[in-house]
Amino acid sequence: MSERRPNIVFLLSDDHAAHAIGTYGSVVNRTPHIDAVAAAGVRLDNLFATNSLCAPSGASILTGTYSHVNGVTTLDTFVDASQPTFVTALREAGYRTAFVGKWHMGQGSTGGVVHDPQGFDRWDALIDQGEYHDPRFLSPDGLRVEPGYATDLITDLAIDWVESLDHSGGDDPWCVLVWHKAPHRPWEPDAAHAGMYAEGGLAGGTPIPVPATFTDDLAGRSDTARRAAMRIADHLTEEDLKQPVPPGLSADEEALWKYQRYMEDYLACVASVDDNVGRLTSWLADRGELDDTIVIYSSDQGFFLGDHGWFDKRFMYEESIRMPFVLSYPRAVAAGQALDRIVTNVDIAATLLDAAGVDVPERMQGRSFWGDLTDPAAAQRDRERETEGFYYRYWMHDDRSHQVGAHYGYRTHRYTLIFFYNDGLGLPGCSDRRYAQEWELYDLEADPEELVNVADDPAYAAVRDELEARMWLAQRAVGDEPHPDQPVPRLVTEAGGEP
Repeated sequence: MSERRPNIVFLLSDDHAAHAIGTYGSVVNRTPHIDAVAAAGVRLDNLFATNSLCAPSGASILTGTYSHVNGVTTLDTFVDASQPTFVTALREAGYRTAFVGKWHMGQGSTGGVVHDPQGFDRWDALIDQGEYHDPRFLSPDGLRVEPGYATDLITDLAIDWVESLDHSGGDDPWCVLVWHKAPHRPWEPDAAHAGMYAEGGLAGGTPIPVPATFTDDLAGRSDTARRAAMRIADHLTEEDLKQPVPPGLSADEEALWKYQRYMEDYLACVASVDDNVGRLTSWLADRGELDDTIVIYSSDQGFFLGDHGWFDKRFMYEESIRMPFVLSYPRAVAAGQALDRIVTNVDIAATLLDAAGVDVPERMQGRSFWGDLTDPAAAQRDRERETEGFYYRYWMHDDRSHQVGAHYGYRTHRYTLIFFYNDGLGLPGCSDRRYAQEWELYDLEADPEELVNVADDPAYAAVRDELEARMWLAQRAVGDEPHPDQPVPRLVTEAGGEP
């Protein structure tokens, strides 16, 4: 790698599913500018959220730690912003740093614990979820309203900050986090993109393709999945849809109409994000800095786009946990790569510090995958694919919005094992209702759409035993604790690993 330390532009959107990005095979939209970043560098095909929820994922990305370590387990547990992050490490190493966009990990302070962004030379944060139009921004200078559309404004503020460095003297590298609200609910497009995926729109003309699992009755899943309140047919509101449902539709016709309306606005919000990715990369090219800058586009988690009849995320299912992640850095990362190694949002902080030549704080739990990107042949030779897997935990039990049960699990390349312990453990944002505990197991090779739960299938008994043990050990390795009611896995006990 060149001795010159890279600049970093880290674009993060909210709820942008990988399967709504061209380079990931989208059949519902086009994203030419995000695709161009991937083409100029690398696309990660197996990067996952370890807690598929906005604030927890953002906290894990920043701190390189799991939710139980950084303290942001639910939407109602706010960050202690004084804890070390990859940004504070970069700043201590001489980087100039800025944050613009959706913070959503608390504001002000609680009991002396500060929640506002720390470790940045400049920060401008949307309030809570933020508004799409004329959003409020909080900065060290106070609260203000910025007229315009949030996605454009966030890009404007990021560019303005970098250009302000031109007048400050010195040649320090810089890192700017450009974290968008879009395409988060309630999916409000700007005037330039509204209607582009509707009939007669620039990208419309035909109905948006419907997922094969849209009419899934969830019979192959747990009661926990069936309790969730995130069905497009039943739980989208008039605020989401922007207009009343036309009269005279059958139940099936109404569900399809709601899907089209939802997706038209969702994809229009994505189009605005994609255009702003293009704005930033073109601006870097015009400055002659594109080759010297790590450009990342990602999302804090995945999202259901009618898959299984759902919207939202949270569950440890493929559409929810898979994060898009594309990166370009022409000085060190060869173009046109795809990496299928299993990595997580906890690994991002260590990776960026590795790329910048900065020591990774001991507190960080993630593993850098920078070497996989800069020397993929060596990484592939040294790889033990069968040992790859990751630990997931969703804490926000029976939340007031979607009633998704608390669970944790373990995913390998072939299998996903989930334990729904269905207990809020008294955490903020959780209900005090408890439900029966349930297990799910999916064979992703035989059943990639996760339609058939084989947790109690005798043919998978040995697989389940192995995965229960691997989950238990992975949980212990990251310092988390199993639910008190979960028995020690049989293989762990037989190996003498637990009393």
